Amino acid sequence: MPGGDSLVGERYEVEVGPVAHGGGHCVARHEGRVLFVRHTLPGERVIAEITDGTTTSRFLRADAVEILDAAKDRIAAPCPFSGPGLCGGCDWQHVTPGGQRKLKGQVLTEQLAKLAGLTPAEAGWDGSVEPVGGKLPAGEVPAWRTRVQYAVDRESGSVGLRKHRSHDIQPIDRCLIAAEGVTELGIESRDWTGLASVDAIAATGSSDRQVILRPAPGEQLPLVELDKPVSITRVDEQDLFHRVHGRTFVRERAAGRTWRVSDGGFWQIHPEAPDTLVDAVMDGLDPQWGEMALDLYCGVGLFAGALADRVGEEGAVLGIESSKRAVEDARHNLAALENVRIECDRVETLLPRTGITATDLIVLDPPRAGAGRETVAHLAGLEARRIAYVACDPAALARDLAFFREGGYRPVSLRAFDLFPMTHHFECVAILEPIGAQ
Repeated sequence: MPGGDSLVGERYEVEVGPVAHGGGHCVARHEGRVLFVRHTLPGERVIAEITDGTTTSRFLRADAVEILDAAKDRIAAPCPFSGPGLCGGCDWQHVTPGGQRKLKGQVLTEQLAKLAGLTPAEAGWDGSVEPVGGKLPAGEVPAWRTRVQYAVDRESGSVGLRKHRSHDIQPIDRCLIAAEGVTELGIESRDWTGLASVDAIAATGSSDRQVILRPAPGEQLPLVELDKPVSITRVDEQDLFHRVHGRTFVRERAAGRTWRVSDGGFWQIHPEAPDTLVDAVMDGLDPQWGEMALDLYCGVGLFAGALADRVGEEGAVLGIESSKRAVEDARHNLAALENVRIECDRVETLLPRTGITATDLIVLDPPRAGAGRETVAHLAGLEARRIAYVACDPAALARDLAFFREGGYRPVSLRAFDLFPMTHHFECVAILEPIGAQ
């Protein structure tokens, strides 16, 4: 544990510097010490209140509690639960949509330079973070979040969302970024006494709604009545899922197919994300009839299905996924495609055992930590014509791009998509080719 006296609650006047990766904060300095400050913008002068750190900490965390000089991209936060000490779900409620995308572009630029030694031009990126979805009237927040995990206050039984870097709960009566299908369930107006959390899922392209309930230790499941028809699943203390009412899955619609996604399994949470990412990956790879393709960390089979359609019956697609539930869904979703095989294991474990020594195309959509040096080295050895890397973390992407360069691959195009408005998150699709390929 760090020593020193706590500085929590101390206030300093600071000039705010550039945006930093992760956490929605910007960098400031006070008497030589770095402060990571939330609820501010580059170029502002603010009063920063310390939220974490001591007199011996290497850096301090802080919230901007008073804005002395505002940046031009600052707006009044539309959400009443956004701000210092309140809900931690959004990072950039106080920033215009264009300003948010600019900040994300600055983060990606910095991570590419720092971890991959690449300029935007060298990465094949035009420097923009592309908006997704229609333009909204000023002051209106995009309701994009089709999955929301509510925490339950044990005393009151009311739901809320976690505060930033905290287990504390901010009670809410509505989440502005929640999709309409989530909001219409009326979860915020119910008493959830006896539960630890309530997950709400609203499928895109079908009317399926699912609520996943996790009782608090030793508590029984309450009787649940919501404002719309909904499937209900309970999670026990061993993290096993049990059907209470209705289906154990939702049906999502994307890339010309219906997808079964069971028990809250991974699916992109912006309604337009699956089609946006499939289009970017297929445009970048340009799959040809008869080619062999790998879909790694394949989830319920989204990219594998799109690849299979394009490589045709003379081609073949192998998907690898470590979640048993996702593999069952992927096999169900792609059962009509004879040119697809889905295997259940970790990519780094199974790939070396497949005996595959070469392939034409690779798609990888790894977890937030990235694929890592060893897996990247193995992929580079398969001599693929093109590789599509889908990334939700710019630092992991940049690190892996550096590893790919060691293996003889370079990015020829990079696109960034604003699939998580109001937060610091965004998604990237990088297309790589062998160095020297024309």
